[in-house]
Amino acid sequence: MLDPTSTEPIYQQIANWLEREMLEKRLQAHDKIYSQYQLADMFQVNPATAGKAITLLVEKNLAYKKRGLGTFVQEQAFDTLKTERLSSTLDEAVQTVVKEAQLLNITEEMLIRKIKDAFHQGGKSS
Repeated sequence: MLDPTSTEPIYQQIANWLEREMLEKRLQAHDKIYSQYQLADMFQVNPATAGKAITLLVEKNLAYKKRGLGTFVQEQAFDTLKTERLSSTLDEAVQTVVKEAQLLNITEEMLIRKIKDAFHQGGKSS
């Protein structure tokens, strides 16, 4: 799950994994998030590294802490992540695809058809 060869810090990779869990609704509003010790065990990392991932989610207002009880998913975490991804990740991906299509002289209509086909296939390659 983690990529030790990535330039992205391990704690960021863990935070990204937790965000995906929220986006895929395996972690929903007010669900308890794994403790730093559970995450450390799952990913075979130092508990401080796992704790940093949880702190990052709290700082991004995706999670909140209840003293003595743990860390929980914020009510609006899914919507916050969806908005964030739409305005960053998806925009970047679209720009990359459009530039590549232009380099290959692919028409707008052809590109839209390819996107629709991929969308209906659930994002699987054909």
